[in-house]
Amino acid sequence: MTQDHNTALAAGWRDGFPTAGHAVQRPRERAIFAPPHNRWAFSHLRELQPTRNVWRGNGPVAQLPRALRPELDSLPFARFGDGAPTDWLGALQAIHADGAVVLHRGRIVYERYFGALGELGQHMAMSVTKSVVGTVAAMLAADGALDEHARVTHYIPELAGSAFGSATVRQVMDMTTAIDYSEEYADPDAGVWKHARAGELLPRPAGYAGAEGYRQFLQTVQAAPGAIRHGDAFAYRTVNTDVLGWLVARAATQPVAEVLSALVWSRLGAEQDASFAVDWQGAEFAGGGLCCGLRDLARLGEAMRLGGFYNGAQIVPEAVVADIRRGADPARFALAGYTRLAGWSYRNMWWVAHDAHRTFTAQGIHGQALHIDPVAEMVVARFASHPLAADAHLPTSMPAFRALAAHLMGEGG
Repeated sequence: MTQDHNTALAAGWRDGFPTAGHAVQRPRERAIFAPPHNRWAFSHLRELQPTRNVWRGNGPVAQLPRALRPELDSLPFARFGDGAPTDWLGALQAIHADGAVVLHRGRIVYERYFGALGELGQHMAMSVTKSVVGTVAAMLAADGALDEHARVTHYIPELAGSAFGSATVRQVMDMTTAIDYSEEYADPDAGVWKHARAGELLPRPAGYAGAEGYRQFLQTVQAAPGAIRHGDAFAYRTVNTDVLGWLVARAATQPVAEVLSALVWSRLGAEQDASFAVDWQGAEFAGGGLCCGLRDLARLGEAMRLGGFYNGAQIVPEAVVADIRRGADPARFALAGYTRLAGWSYRNMWWVAHDAHRTFTAQGIHGQALHIDPVAEMVVARFASHPLAADAHLPTSMPAFRALAAHLMGEGG
């Protein structure tokens, strides 16, 4: 990735490095989710936000053999909805992909980078972070350090006055809490953006008088109106994962980033340290603040594909991976109204397809994905910076992944 190209993507924020003049805005005054700047910002978050490091450990890198398949760029498939023909590269371009790595039987068969991301860069994983945090929490539960049947307040008494005070840890892990909170990305006043402003991931308006920090915001979340109760239905709400991150930190008595390093990242054979965006109080944005290299994300996906065994060790307990693959109750998931994901469920912050390929996946706004297909022996890791936050990638993502799986299986190698 050239310096000139990076500078062009960052136009209006800085004029190169080192800067010849002055940045137009201070980092926390920048709307990092707004196009076109999001394409640069997602690959340079550590220059814009305070972060906490996720150490890779001091062991050797787990090598990923390469067997590149150039024909994959032109692999054809039809979009969901309108049935329009496209191909793999066209789909990546349509979602403003910043990078994609495909593993087949542990070998890299595809790797490309776009935008401001290069192979040595790190990108914001958005809600793929949720699945990582959910896995760590499930590992603590399997070890007995976190009781999934306990009330949240057993670990976090500060949430007694919020809607989370009457929820169980398991209800948080599967997002079946009944809370008054909007995840409508097109609404600038939705709870998801108020939460982001509390953590200063988004600029605050003049005279801001809202919550200070992610955890203070969590204490303001109230129960959903009406008769709905915790456990009745799945409802995708980012704040659940921030509660889960707080639970992980309390149960392990150390920050989420350090828990992730100790349990997973330092054992994965990762090439790079990762990082977590934090607020000014040092609380990680567990709902979407993980930044990492694309090949390292693929390594994590490969570990999950292999039942948690990777780099010569059982990193994630096999029972934890099996529990994720089994999924949760599709009937409760259906109440959320995801018509394109009929028959799916959500378990430990992973999306579970319940299909013939036993697919499970991590997804994030603006086009992030970690897709795992055990039957096709395939993992897809993808970073993107689509101008729209929600759903823009769905018409191409799943059919692209399925076409890729069928092609790799059909070729037998």
